[in-house]
Amino acid sequence: MGTGLSCNGTDAGAEHGRREPSQRPSSAALPAGILQDRLIAIGASTGGTEAIREVLCELPAEVPGIVIAQHMPEAFTASFAQRLDSLTRLTVIESKGGERILPGHAYLAPGHSHLLVRRSGGAYFTELSQAAPVNRHRPSVDVLFASVATAARGHAIGVILTGMGKDGAKGLLEMRQTGAWNIGQDQASCVVYGMPREAAQIGALQEVAPLSAIAGRILARLKG
Repeated sequence: MGTGLSCNGTDAGAEHGRREPSQRPSSAALPAGILQDRLIAIGASTGGTEAIREVLCELPAEVPGIVIAQHMPEAFTASFAQRLDSLTRLTVIESKGGERILPGHAYLAPGHSHLLVRRSGGAYFTELSQAAPVNRHRPSVDVLFASVATAARGHAIGVILTGMGKDGAKGLLEMRQTGAWNIGQDQASCVVYGMPREAAQIGALQEVAPLSAIAGRILARLKG
């Protein structure tokens, strides 16, 4: 489900390859412990492919591992991950389950399974589940966020982006209750202001920001 767009929103032909860094907040000052111990979890639905692309394009390679649940059909998640990998500084893959979550890497839930995170021996790992849909979705953002709440607790950052419905709100609240810091996309920049609104209404968010500011706020939080 690649969009054919570059990080700047222009056509990205095969000759462009991975995007070069531009002027933006740097993570160079992040100590190795932060890169290994922290975890970023992102959830989105309607309009989310472009929103995720914009956030990831604004992040440098030196960031903690990222896990992503985007509502999309099974046939498109692998190509979406490949597209993100070609456009960003990060290594982006469709999760197969069992991967050790590494800094500078992003793991996308496949369209046929829930993506979960577990912690073992001081490291984070991906897991896949074909349990029943949650909020009518598999992958479900709530399932991902709930697992992050358990595995990473106060070491996590939660991000909820544009999307219809309420998937992710409950899991994000669980993250906040276990010490995570959460941010949601604002109404003006959402294609559909459903999921972020639901999260805000139940007190799951510490901050709301326009899409263009979310990556910078993540980096500021990691440094803070």
